[in-house]
Amino acid sequence: MSSENVLQELLKLEEEIVFSRFTNEMAVEIGLKLYETARELGKAITIDITRNGQRLFHLAMEGTAADNEQWIRRKNNVVNRFGHSSYYISNMLQASRSTFEQVFEVSGADYAAHGGAFPIIIRNVGIVGTVTVSGLPQKEDHELAVQVLRSFL
Repeated sequence: MSSENVLQELLKLEEEIVFSRFTNEMAVEIGLKLYETARELGKAITIDITRNGQRLFHLAMEGTAADNEQWIRRKNNVVNRFGHSSYYISNMLQASRSTFEQVFEVSGADYAAHGGAFPIIIRNVGIVGTVTVSGLPQKEDHELAVQVLRSFL
């Protein structure tokens, strides 16, 4: 699949995975489903769900590290600044053979163009937060978040 097709598919996901509302209880349900799915797959991840700057759910599975906290922070910064999943931005930069530093003049210490953070989008409102997975290769982080969000909706 061409990079342009990948980018179009990623944008379609952002159009498809849209909530009518997003409550604290929904965050817990999604977070626990991410945990259960990762456990069934034998994967160790850290999960973060944040809405409007408030962390609603956070869990670090056995086998993860403090580094995952920094990955989550940096991936969330990408979604919050650029309005797309961190995996979309990663693929966009790869397609243009560029880096954050070159294109946006931002530091890799604060932004990670690496899959795993997906925007919480509320219909007629916009992006209000993030559902983020860290601990797997970037494509797997992204796919796990998307799989669970799709099943929730």
